[in-house]
Amino acid sequence: MDVIQRKLELLDAELAWRRNFHQRLVGTCPLVLLAAGIIAGILLQSWVSLSMWLWLLLLVLFTSTAVVLIVSAGKNHRHYMAAYVVLCCFTCLGAIRLINYNFAAQNDIRNLIADQPTLATIAGVIITEPYINKQKQQPFTNFRFTDPATSFYLKVRKVKAVTGWVNAAGTVLMRVDEPVLDLKAGNYIQAYCWLARPGQPTNPGQFNTALYLQRKNIFVIATVKSRQSMDLLQTGQKKTFIRLKSWLRQKAAEALLPGPEPENQGQALLEALLLGRRANIDSRTYAAFEKTGLLHFISLSGMHLGILTGIIWWLCKLAGLMKRSRAVICIIAIAVFVLVVPPREPTLRAAIIVWVFCISILFARRSNPVNTLSLAAIILLLIRPTCLFDAGWQLSFASVLGLLLFCRRIHLFLYEKITSLPRGKKPPLTRPFYSIASRPGPYLLRLFSTSFTAWLGGAGILLYHFNTITLLTCVWTAIVFPLLVLILTIGFLKIVLAFLLPTAAMFLGIAAETLCGSLIWIVELMAKVDISYIVIGHVPVGFVVGYYLLILTAAFVFLRNILLKKVIVTVVAVGMVLFAGTLKWQRTYPDKLLLTALDVGHGQAVLAQSPGGKNILFDAGSLYQNNAGRKIITAFMRYSGINRIHAIAISHSHPDHINAIPEILASSRVDAVYANRAFIEETHNKPKGTAGTLRKILAESGREIKSLPNQLTAGKDLEIKILWPTEPAFDEPALDLNDKSTVYLVKFHTINILL
Repeated sequence: MDVIQRKLELLDAELAWRRNFHQRLVGTCPLVLLAAGIIAGILLQSWVSLSMWLWLLLLVLFTSTAVVLIVSAGKNHRHYMAAYVVLCCFTCLGAIRLINYNFAAQNDIRNLIADQPTLATIAGVIITEPYINKQKQQPFTNFRFTDPATSFYLKVRKVKAVTGWVNAAGTVLMRVDEPVLDLKAGNYIQAYCWLARPGQPTNPGQFNTALYLQRKNIFVIATVKSRQSMDLLQTGQKKTFIRLKSWLRQKAAEALLPGPEPENQGQALLEALLLGRRANIDSRTYAAFEKTGLLHFISLSGMHLGILTGIIWWLCKLAGLMKRSRAVICIIAIAVFVLVVPPREPTLRAAIIVWVFCISILFARRSNPVNTLSLAAIILLLIRPTCLFDAGWQLSFASVLGLLLFCRRIHLFLYEKITSLPRGKKPPLTRPFYSIASRPGPYLLRLFSTSFTAWLGGAGILLYHFNTITLLTCVWTAIVFPLLVLILTIGFLKIVLAFLLPTAAMFLGIAAETLCGSLIWIVELMAKVDISYIVIGHVPVGFVVGYYLLILTAAFVFLRNILLKKVIVTVVAVGMVLFAGTLKWQRTYPDKLLLTALDVGHGQAVLAQSPGGKNILFDAGSLYQNNAGRKIITAFMRYSGINRIHAIAISHSHPDHINAIPEILASSRVDAVYANRAFIEETHNKPKGTAGTLRKILAESGREIKSLPNQLTAGKDLEIKILWPTEPAFDEPALDLNDKSTVYLVKFHTINILL
């Protein structure tokens, strides 16, 4: 009887929450309204671009109304009305903050240049450590004709005009076409450079670098040909905070890795997991984490910081420290961690939540998780309002909000379904697994529920920004999460013990590196399951909004007729699945020939999509574009809903025609790679050349370069013939590689296309 009574009480409480939703929201989570107001203001201002004076007038009006309602509040619940007026106040505040953030002074560098590249001399202070893009993990790096480039942000102080030096403001992205080793953050330099506005993406699905920089208030890129074009005017004295941050990052890197650079992928993954540096992870490992939906593992999300907090809390508890002492230690440790790792929004969000939680313990107060999450959103949006449009910010907050709202409900639902068995019926699972999975504590079921809820919260945003759905992410997360926790625990202990017990730290490093290698092997094995990674292609924003409205409706909308609610939710869900399936079908089987020549700069990549669903890629390479395979070709394929290439046809062996193929092989299904006789002979005659390098890469994945037939099968009504070279041409010594390049004739109905 007690069990029935308890369930009835829980049901009454849930119904009371639904009936008095607004009052409960204002009484327990008031910061939700403030965060929602700031978000609404930023969105409105980005859409309609109203004047700041109008927003200020509205702010004064709403503030006065709120004060009147609060002062006169009584039993008539006017304070609930005041809460929504305050929401309007914060809407005005969000719009005003966005206007202020985007404001540019008259002497800002963005106002001093034209739309065409301009030769200029500028002077300013380096505000970030120069980063050298070494591209070590790219197989064709040795065949590049350029040195690794260097990039950093420069705070502009002066610009040289016809009449002399004039004061200027703003920040520019500096790109130097060679490694720069002697410049540091804080140096005051003078540079002779080309100033230009960031170019827009030239391919569908390509990352919009210009928009990304504009959201950071950077509207100008300065290109410098060599280090000799920059003069060091003052070394500059770093501020204490900058010196501390640089020292901590250097010491953490030295304590984690035995050398200055990772020697293998195990060390590269360890560096990404603990320090947030993923530049040394190769395309194959990156693609495996992406296809399994576990890319957030190597992106240093808030999960890493949560695990670190849990480790510190557990160790302090093991040492016998009281809660307040543990809270102080956690605050200090998280502050140090934030200084060491890159300042990304998910990490900062998690740090704010941990600090608020620890402060609530110090003052013996109970914190509300949703309120704390709202506070983190308010702080980050006031610092940089444009982070609202970043995929990382959206994913971070959507996933955590999903955990807070649905995790316990889903866990209890699954727990009830597993444990509620008819009398006399044995558990459907084996007894040991059943006894672990059915426990309501932190075991397999809770781990699965947590990963599933996080996936549910972020699935819509992942689909919108990355055009994919990873159905088995929650399963993969539950499998590898214990291993990840073990790696992070050993890694953090290694960093600490490196200063106290170097020998013990060395053995911990070997163990962590071995576990990282095991993690890579497991993730690559899981990535081979094709159903775990579905490429849908770009979807309208309305579809994503409908997805989240469906989830909120199913969870919080109360209807007296429960059957009617189930029917409505089911019909809408089936409709959305059919819509996504229809998009996928239309993009997989187009009704006409689609021939796309991608802009890869100096190089070639032409994708042919036939009505029969066959996809043929003619060459894939670029001479100057870094990571053209991942940033351009596979990005376009995801945008277009393509995950399979039936054939890659190589014209010849120059790097600008083949150096992007390894990245495509790592991220997409490729049935066959074809090349003509000259290419195949070169793989044997020059095994260390470009053709031999590609052959070696293919052999590592169990593939080989097949001889190009006289005609490629490409589906209904599509015919691809080889016109050149003829057999006698292969034996002609006067012809070079370009002369022996393959020439294709593409025939579709009455249309003839020569490639």
